[in-house]
Amino acid sequence: MADGERRLAAIMFTDIVGYTSLTQGNEALAMEVLEEHRKVVRPFLPKHDGKEVKTIGDAFLIEFASALEAVRCAFEIQQSLGEMAAGQSPERRIKLRIGVHVGDVIHSQNDVYGDAVNIASRIEPLAQPGGICVSEQVYYQIKNKFELPLRSIGRKELKNIAEPAEVFKVVLPWEEEAAGTGGLDQRRIAVLPFANFSPDPSDGYFADGITEEIISTVSGISGLSVISRTSVMGYKGTTKKVDEIGRELKVGSVLEGSFRKAGNRIRVTAQLIDVVGDRHVWAQNYDRNLDDVFAVQSDVARQVSEALRVRILVPEDERIGKRPTESTAAYTMYLKGRSYWNLRGSENALENVTKALGCFEESVKEDPNFALGYVGQSDCRHKLCEFGIEVEANMQQSELEADKALQMDPSLAEAHATRATVLTSKRDYVGAEKEFKKAIELKPGYASAHHWYFLMLHDQLRWTEALEQIQRAAELDPLSPIICYLIGHYHYDRCDYPRALEQFRRSVELGGSSMRWAVALTYGRMKLFDDMKREYGTWVDAVKAFDPSARVSADSEIAYFLGDKETVRRLLPEVEARYGKPYGPSALRIASSYFFLGEDDEGFKWLERSASGNVSNFFSADMQTDVEAKRLKGDPRYVNLLRRLGLDRTPD
Repeated sequence: MADGERRLAAIMFTDIVGYTSLTQGNEALAMEVLEEHRKVVRPFLPKHDGKEVKTIGDAFLIEFASALEAVRCAFEIQQSLGEMAAGQSPERRIKLRIGVHVGDVIHSQNDVYGDAVNIASRIEPLAQPGGICVSEQVYYQIKNKFELPLRSIGRKELKNIAEPAEVFKVVLPWEEEAAGTGGLDQRRIAVLPFANFSPDPSDGYFADGITEEIISTVSGISGLSVISRTSVMGYKGTTKKVDEIGRELKVGSVLEGSFRKAGNRIRVTAQLIDVVGDRHVWAQNYDRNLDDVFAVQSDVARQVSEALRVRILVPEDERIGKRPTESTAAYTMYLKGRSYWNLRGSENALENVTKALGCFEESVKEDPNFALGYVGQSDCRHKLCEFGIEVEANMQQSELEADKALQMDPSLAEAHATRATVLTSKRDYVGAEKEFKKAIELKPGYASAHHWYFLMLHDQLRWTEALEQIQRAAELDPLSPIICYLIGHYHYDRCDYPRALEQFRRSVELGGSSMRWAVALTYGRMKLFDDMKREYGTWVDAVKAFDPSARVSADSEIAYFLGDKETVRRLLPEVEARYGKPYGPSALRIASSYFFLGEDDEGFKWLERSASGNVSNFFSADMQTDVEAKRLKGDPRYVNLLRRLGLDRTPD
C-alpha cells in the first residue's frame, strides 16, 4: 500500500495488565511474560487476516480488514490466555485488555495513523482485565453476526477525542454468570409496587401512591440510584423472582412490601433484598394511623440508606423528614390525582388529565399550603396547553401555580422542574436551565427532571448535553417507552437512522404501540419503502379507534417518501382539516409538505402559525432538523423566525 493512502480498517490495541509493576518488581520475569504474550498473540493473526503493525512495549497495534475478524481474533486470544492461566502461578498469568475500533487510517512508512488508531488506544484501557471493549462503530458492524453478547458500558469521555463515545464490552462465556448478577450495584434500587391488601379494592391508588412516594423520598438521597415509577409499575402483581427482576432492571437491591388501609389505620410492610445474595438485608412492619404515613415513608428511606451504608447529607435528611401537608384529606386527593396523571399517555389522555387536575384542585382546597398540590395543577395545565386547550390562559395559570409551590417550599425539586418546563415553552431558556439544574441538584435521581431538561437542550440542538441527560433518565427509568422513544428521536434528528430505528422498535416493545409511526417514518428515511408501508399500516390499525383520520396522515406521508407530489397535494386539505391546529408537530409536518411541493410562502405561513401558538418541546428542534426546512436556512424569513424564538445559536 502506497504511503499516504487512506482506507477503512479495524484497529486492535492490546495491553498487558500490571506489566509496569511487574517490570519494576522482577524485570527478568517481566521479559519472560512479554515473550510468552507475543508467542500467544501472533499465531492468531494470520487466521483472521490480521497484520501486526508494531509492538509498543507490552502493547500490540494490529490492523484488520474486517471488524468481525478483529473481534473474533480478540476472543480467541483471550480464550487461549484463560486456558493457559489454569496451569500457571499467579505472577505468570497474562491478563490482557483489548480494544477494537473501526475507521479511516493512513499508512506511512510501515505505520498507521489517524483517529481510528487513537480511539482504539483510548478504548483498550476501558476493558476489564481479560476483557474486550469495542466502539459503537464496531458494535453496529458485528451485532447480528458475532456469536457472543455485547453490552453497552455507556458513553465515555476519551482523551483528546471531541465527543463522548458509546463503548460496548464483549460478554465472554466465562463472564456470563457474573454479568447476570455479580456486577450489580447494591446501591441501585428498584422499589416494586406495594401489594394492596386493603378491604376496599378502590384504595389501590393509595398503595400505588405510597410506592411512588417512597421512590420519590429515596431518590432524594444522593448516594442511591432509584429506578423510576414507570419502569417498576410493570411488575405489579408479578410472579417473577427477585434475581430476574434485578437482572432486567440492572439493580443490586429490591425493596418490596404491602399496604393495607382500613378506616384511619394503615399497615405497611417493607423488606430490602440483596439481589446477588438473594437475602433479606432489612425488614420492618409499621402499624400506624393514616396521618403517620409520612413518618413511615421517611423511616423506610432512612432504614434503606443505613442498610446499604449510604450517608444521608444533612439537607437531604431535612427534606426526607419534612411533612408535605398536615391534612390526610389533602394527601389522599393528591395521591388520587397522581393516579389519573400517570394515565396521561393512555387513549383517554385528556379525560385523565382533567380528572387529575380536579383532584389536585381539591387537595389544595383541603390545604392551601400544600406545595405538591400546586405542582400537580401546574403539570396538568401545561399538558392542557399541549392539547391546544385555552393555551394562553392555561400557560399563565401553570406558571403561577409553579411559582406558588416554590414560594411555599423552595427545596421542592418537583416544583423547580415543573417551572422549568413552563419557562422552556415560553422560550426562556436561561431561566429554564437554571431551574432544571436546581431540581437535579436537589434530587439527582428525579428522572423527569433529566427527561425534561433533555427536551430543552434538544430544542437548542445542544446535542452532547442533551444525550447525557436522556441517558441519565434512561438509567433511572429503563423501561419507559417515552424515554426510549426520545432517545430514538435524538438519533433521528442526527440522521443516524439505524440507531433511531432500534430505539423506536424498543419503545414499541415496551408498550408504546402508537410509536409505530416513528418506525415507519424512519424506514421512509432509509428508503426501505416496503417496510415503511407495512409499519404505517400497523400504526393505523393501532390508533384508528381514537384517531379515525390516521389513514389520511399515513397515506400522505407514504406519498411524500415516494415523491408523489400529486397525492400529497390532493390529501393536504384533509390533513389540514384534521391536524392543522396552530401548534404541535402536526402543523410542522403540514409546513414541510408545502416546502416539498415548492410552495414556500404557504409553508412559511404554517411555520409562523405553529410557532405563535406552540408549546410542544420538539417543535423547535424539528423545525431546524426537518429535511425540507433545511434548504431554507438562507431564507431571511427562516433566519428571523429562529431569532424570534431564541434559537439563533450555533448547534453543538
